[in-house]
Amino acid sequence: MNLFEDFGLSSPLQTAIKNLGFEKPTQIQSKSIPDIVKGKDVVGESPTGSGKTLAFGCGIVEHATPGNGLQALILTPTRELAEQVKVELSKLSHQKHLNVIAIYGGVSINPQIHDLSRANVVVATPGRLLDHLQRRTINTSKVKLLVLDEADRMFDMGFIDDVEKIIRTCPTKRQTLFFSATISSRVKDLANRYMDKPTIVLAGKHVDPSKLKQVYYNVPKNMKLSLLLHLFQYEKSKLIMVFCNTRRTTDFVVKNLRVNKIDAIAIHGGLSQNKRTRTIDIFNKGKMGVLVCTDVAARGLHIDNVSHIYNYEVPNDPNDYVHRIGRTARAGEEGKVINLLCEYDHDNFSRILHEHRSFTIDKIEIPQIKRVFAIKSDDSRRPFRRKQSFHRGGSRRRY
Repeated sequence: MNLFEDFGLSSPLQTAIKNLGFEKPTQIQSKSIPDIVKGKDVVGESPTGSGKTLAFGCGIVEHATPGNGLQALILTPTRELAEQVKVELSKLSHQKHLNVIAIYGGVSINPQIHDLSRANVVVATPGRLLDHLQRRTINTSKVKLLVLDEADRMFDMGFIDDVEKIIRTCPTKRQTLFFSATISSRVKDLANRYMDKPTIVLAGKHVDPSKLKQVYYNVPKNMKLSLLLHLFQYEKSKLIMVFCNTRRTTDFVVKNLRVNKIDAIAIHGGLSQNKRTRTIDIFNKGKMGVLVCTDVAARGLHIDNVSHIYNYEVPNDPNDYVHRIGRTARAGEEGKVINLLCEYDHDNFSRILHEHRSFTIDKIEIPQIKRVFAIKSDDSRRPFRRKQSFHRGGSRRRY
């Protein structure tokens, strides 16, 4: 199947897909949409950005009816992904006039209570949905299609107990879809408990390995920032994402980039939801060239034109590394991943190399760079100064 017309979709849905500019289905769409529109349970393995939302969205648009209460429920691990999925489903269901809303924490619950009374499709994070269930402000008795988006991430973030509570509130006679970047044994166990003879769909990687270059530098911890600034100056790039493991490091890096007149913006779980939403929008539109972030931005979010990924800190989980690098080298574009390794990163990096032996990650020697003083996260008044040059073997401690 090479065209959406081959799936036997309704005319309004085909029109909506065409209006969105989609002509040829992706691999996950080709493999899953036929079974989804037939009402079958499906477990789909496919990376971020491969078109999963449109795939399960086809089933929602075909089977949900306006004015008939809540019929489709999509669970997502993050607020940003919930909002993004809502926007995409609203566009997809425009011809059918379905009422699609998103509910998540970090914002007032009262507007959500009002919107739930007329919702046909709800995209939700588990915690806030449980709040509504406890308040009895949501009715899941008519749900006929349940979707877990980024199911493996639900486990990673500790949401799975909440997810199972939510699943048990839905009718047993329903269609259930799990989509995940990796179908782990935990996802399989969950599917066995709550799905009816699901079809397993595996789609290829969305990132083109031939267009993705991965490198690493061994650098003293106190020279990471200096090297990062040097590479920003000499690497030709479009949009850049810099990944850190903690909120504190994220704030530290973005503050020092700004002091050095780099247009950088931060996103992590410590920011308000409105701030996080605005940040993604600003970066997506290219108003800021550098996004410094934790793994909250590694998965699910649709961000185009990212040419460089910098791992300022290497993630603890090898799968998180895969999700990070999946933000670049997409849709035929070239991309580059640059890992800045100090002594604290070597164990994590070794696990990545062991888990993903097909990766080729070349070592690059540190060039001669200028050492910089850094502003600590809690010291916004300390002056930022450049100090002497540094080459491999430098010993003075600076940030």
